[in-house]
Amino acid sequence: MVGMRGAYGGGGYSNGNESRPLGAAAAAPMTTSTEIASMAVHKVAPPPPQSTASKMKARVKETFFPDDPFRGFKGQPLGTQWLMAVKYLFPILDWLPGYSLSLFKSDLISGLTIASLAIPQGISYAKLASLPPIIGLYSSFVPPMVYAVLGSSRDLAVGPVSIASLVMGSMLRDAVSPSGEPLLFLQLAFTSTLFAGVVQASLGILRLGFIIDFLSRATLVGFMAGAAIIVSLQQLKALLGITHFTTQMGLVPVMASVFHHTKEWSWQTILMGVCFLVFLLAARHVSMRWPKLFWVSACAPLASVIISTLLVFLFKAQNHGISIIGQLKCGLNRPSWDKLLFDPTYLGLTMKTGLITGILSLTEGIAVGRTFASLKDYQVDGNKEMMAIGLMNVVGSCTSCYVTTGAFSRSAVNHNAGCKTAMSNVVMALTVMVTLLFLMPLFVYTPNVVLGAIIIAAVIGLIDFPAVYQIWRMDKMDFLVCVCAFAGVIFISVQEGLAIAVGLSVFRVLMQITRPKMTVQGKIMGTDIYRDLHQYKEAQRVPGILILAIEAPINFANSNYLNERIKRWIEEENSTQNKQTELHVVILDLSAVPAIDTSGIAFLIDIKKSIEKRDLELVLVNPTGEVMEKIQRANVAQNHFRSDCLYLTTGEAVTSLSALAKMTKP
Repeated sequence: MVGMRGAYGGGGYSNGNESRPLGAAAAAPMTTSTEIASMAVHKVAPPPPQSTASKMKARVKETFFPDDPFRGFKGQPLGTQWLMAVKYLFPILDWLPGYSLSLFKSDLISGLTIASLAIPQGISYAKLASLPPIIGLYSSFVPPMVYAVLGSSRDLAVGPVSIASLVMGSMLRDAVSPSGEPLLFLQLAFTSTLFAGVVQASLGILRLGFIIDFLSRATLVGFMAGAAIIVSLQQLKALLGITHFTTQMGLVPVMASVFHHTKEWSWQTILMGVCFLVFLLAARHVSMRWPKLFWVSACAPLASVIISTLLVFLFKAQNHGISIIGQLKCGLNRPSWDKLLFDPTYLGLTMKTGLITGILSLTEGIAVGRTFASLKDYQVDGNKEMMAIGLMNVVGSCTSCYVTTGAFSRSAVNHNAGCKTAMSNVVMALTVMVTLLFLMPLFVYTPNVVLGAIIIAAVIGLIDFPAVYQIWRMDKMDFLVCVCAFAGVIFISVQEGLAIAVGLSVFRVLMQITRPKMTVQGKIMGTDIYRDLHQYKEAQRVPGILILAIEAPINFANSNYLNERIKRWIEEENSTQNKQTELHVVILDLSAVPAIDTSGIAFLIDIKKSIEKRDLELVLVNPTGEVMEKIQRANVAQNHFRSDCLYLTTGEAVTSLSALAKMTKP
């Protein structure tokens, strides 16, 4: 047995400074190992020497600067570098010098089109956040101007969005009543917006954008669908004309509140709400069916506001149970830095609200920007977008605005309308400015029920049934995460539902790290290719050799599992093999192991010792650069892994070991 072990593995033992193959004296002359070594033409090469500082520099660069934003600065004169730096910080300087009248015509049409959508949505979303309607229009004026200067997306249309409005309103209402203490509620909203902007800008400045990647696609699909339903259910107050309505967000309390107050239902309100909701949904269907008619759904909300306002004014409907917005003051954004509240009593609440709404709005804005950038084949810098969105919210918190980002519905309209640059945001903002200065009295008779219908028509597009079906078809675990996010939002609350979904996603990642995939490989007959036996039915086991492939980094979190799993495979292999094909060698294919830590090296040493106690040999195949470097360092203290147990490919290892076995047979 000892002779066979030495024959298969080329393994040996060290006695002082002398090293020789085990069993070589009894089975073969000393030249045998040399002859066999010559069969493996390709050797495992160590990585080129590199200092710790250079390694850290490369790792930091890949972590925080994967896009290498300053690569164009190399070799440029100092003046040119300064100009490029200014353009990097202010993207408007990159496209404004070459701006032309033809571009402005396209942006003018786009800006006016999205303004027709932004005005009613701004008023509606402000009410969704339990804020005065005028705040929604303020938030559609200053932030788009800031984004036009700092943003890198041509298609992103900036303003309030439904999800962030819902979350902010629900979180702040838990501590303060918007009707009982309106000034305090407004102060908390502005302060939360400030913290949201600080979080967003910090992520961009510190190059920490990868943090938002923890919101997986499955998480976002489930969360958005659940939030869309909750937002729609909240509008039942306006659609039914209920005056006493629950402040809770879950499905059960909302429906209980609806049916406990049936006496407050107003048939006039219901009739108007259903009619305009059908009109808005029909307009949306037309635009989806015929994309060239995008302007139908874009103009439908403003048309609904105008028509409903005229109806209320002509028929005095406010006297027949239909509630209206009421008087709105004319004028531009008022400074609000004096309303920022840092009272310790509410500081934790505003910071938490800012963090959650900031991450949500940032994720939505970047996702929307990248989506439309891919359609037009240009690049959007994620970290630059974070800085732009963050700074516009910081400025917005000081100018009577609440959290804003790039809205999908408005950006889709902006894209379909043929926008060319961020100037469309400027046109939209100027249109809102004119509205704030001169047209606010026209909204006095606007019914709240129509605003509720506008919100429902806008958020219904967040329920993405094809995406849910695709997730179900592709990955059942992702589907579970999606369902948990949806159910958490529906039955618990928006923030708890999001926390559950993120927790499940992180748990799944941890499971993949702590329980990495390992496969048993066999040879595809007629080739020198070794593949997973379970995946490739034509692959066959190599007699006497167990080939295992590890497909993950080896570290402290999974080394114990790998140790136990390999030992169990060896026991299973020995129990199924007959005496003629008794197991002699274990091959570990490390080709898919990109990294290893000290616990991983300790695992390799331990498993090697354990395998040798069973009269078997361990062979490593194709350790990557970092793994090979760690193996070399481990060999400095004690020669655990000699060159004759390291092979470049599984094919060369099997050929060499098989030839050595034949030569050493008696």
